[in-house]
Amino acid sequence: MKVAVFSTHAHDRASLEEANARHGHELVFLEPRLAVETAPLASGFPAICAFVNDRLDAEVLAALAAGGTRLVALRSAGFNHVDLAAALNLGIAVARVPAYSPHAVAEHAVALILALNRRTHRAHARVREGNFSLDGLLGFDLVHRTVGIVGTGKIGTVFARIMAGFGCRLVAHDPHPNDEVVALGARYVPLDELLAGSDVVALHAPLTPETHHLIDARAVSLMKPGVMLVNTSRGALVDTVAVIEGLKSGRIGYLGLDVYEEEADLFFEDLSQEVIRDDVFARLLTFPNVLITGHQAFFTAEAVASIAETTLANVTAFEQHGRPVHEVSAERTA
Repeated sequence: MKVAVFSTHAHDRASLEEANARHGHELVFLEPRLAVETAPLASGFPAICAFVNDRLDAEVLAALAAGGTRLVALRSAGFNHVDLAAALNLGIAVARVPAYSPHAVAEHAVALILALNRRTHRAHARVREGNFSLDGLLGFDLVHRTVGIVGTGKIGTVFARIMAGFGCRLVAHDPHPNDEVVALGARYVPLDELLAGSDVVALHAPLTPETHHLIDARAVSLMKPGVMLVNTSRGALVDTVAVIEGLKSGRIGYLGLDVYEEEADLFFEDLSQEVIRDDVFARLLTFPNVLITGHQAFFTAEAVASIAETTLANVTAFEQHGRPVHEVSAERTA
């Protein structure tokens, strides 16, 4: 099957080509992101492969359908950037990668916690400049600290297991309690109680209309003074302006982000020679107690290989049977 792969980077090409040796599709790699302006590049392709920051609203989907596209194969778990109702009306199937390596994302969340706590990133910069002072680098023991986990699916469960290994007390919030997390000693509590009692709050929830800006000004006001907030899930779970106010007041003592609600114009690109025009993001970068990575939590060799294999398995199933393995549609999510 002929597939146009948008937002291609070197690692995408390498992993997809390796997986494609078992599937035999015709992959055409395109560097531009998918948008209204670039949708014509997919004309004549029955399938396109898109990433998290590609645009898949009604206008783009209509352009894809007009060019003959019948399958959108997402190489991501999230699908909040896709207008599923429009896809259904246009007869375009949408497939995703529901799981690749929950360990990758959970371990990155832990890396952010450890780096923020012990100021590893700041210490590294100091030592490289010959500064061996310990002033400003004081951390705290994680053992016996209360860690609040918002969302206990596969990633949240792996994260809970790791933090239990540190000897942390675990509290969790999820509409669907997980017995495995309970077995680790976690208590499920209302979100307000979790926010009020946690030393560390880690977000592992999907982005839905209900979870959009889950961490807003009210949520910040409920948190323990000096709390550590870590988000490796979806950027729009956090109201960034509210979090900045929390940082300024000291309510939030540490902030670790691998995602950002307006990341589409920033992440996955080298902007080192350009001026960052996002004033809110630029403000975040001024805080010494903020650590941001560019949506790299998923980025391990195992996860990238799994994403490529599942993505192409969806394409193969669609070609052979008319439906991808991991289909997501407006009907199924209603």
